[in-house]
Amino acid sequence: MRVTLLGTGDTTGTPTVGCECATCRRARELDVERSRFSVHVENDRTGESLLVDCSPDFRHQFLTQDVPLPDAALVTHIHFDHLDGLGNAYRVFDNLPVHAANVTDPATDESVADTIRRKYDYLDRVTVHNQTPSERFRICGLDVRFVPVDHPPLRCYGVVIEDPETGAKCSLTGDTSYDIPEASRAALADPDLLLADAIVPASVCEHHPLGGKDHDDEGVPRTFGTKHMTREGALDLAAELGATRTRLVHLAHFYPADEAFEDPLAVDGEVYELE
Repeated sequence: MRVTLLGTGDTTGTPTVGCECATCRRARELDVERSRFSVHVENDRTGESLLVDCSPDFRHQFLTQDVPLPDAALVTHIHFDHLDGLGNAYRVFDNLPVHAANVTDPATDESVADTIRRKYDYLDRVTVHNQTPSERFRICGLDVRFVPVDHPPLRCYGVVIEDPETGAKCSLTGDTSYDIPEASRAALADPDLLLADAIVPASVCEHHPLGGKDHDDEGVPRTFGTKHMTREGALDLAAELGATRTRLVHLAHFYPADEAFEDPLAVDGEVYELE
């Protein structure tokens, strides 16, 4: 299984448009980018591939990264930076199966799958498939599960992708606070590669109107506000899950410039071979 990080940034990406902060300047100096979140997973055995989340930077990502167009897509939730790139399916695909959770969200009165159907009803080249959270389904020769996480006020899902032949496993937390349900933690556990939401370092919580939550024993917040993990929270989660390798994603430009591009913070274009 080959995993390519197409987009490792948050909703504005890094560099952020119009921003001259030290971190955005440093990204330009290093010629690195964190576009809006998206991950490409290729099954080496079958030659098929799937896309986790449809970034608004879809066109740029597929023009700049050496990956084939996907045979199927997964959508974790309906925020624009994870969904709105689906419009790129127009004139690009003959048919793109899109898989999404089928549970109705009280905040929207429809499921993720239903929102996609409604929002992209003009795309006759997209077919939306309902999936039940926590239940395995097979696509592109890989076993996939959507697992509930915590990203209020919307329902959001992490993703577990496993190769049934080799046992290789990639876990994605999705956009989430540290307060992931135990059943989902069990599903995410023991991955060869963990891609964990870590929008900012814990020190930035002092600038959030709600501060932070899910503090560790030393008082360090593992959640920024209510929706995303801090770097410290993501690394604690990685340790708890027993991840063989961890890359932090969905990163904002609010990391200090001298920390923003240090390991294990990911940048676009990283490739991992899982066997």
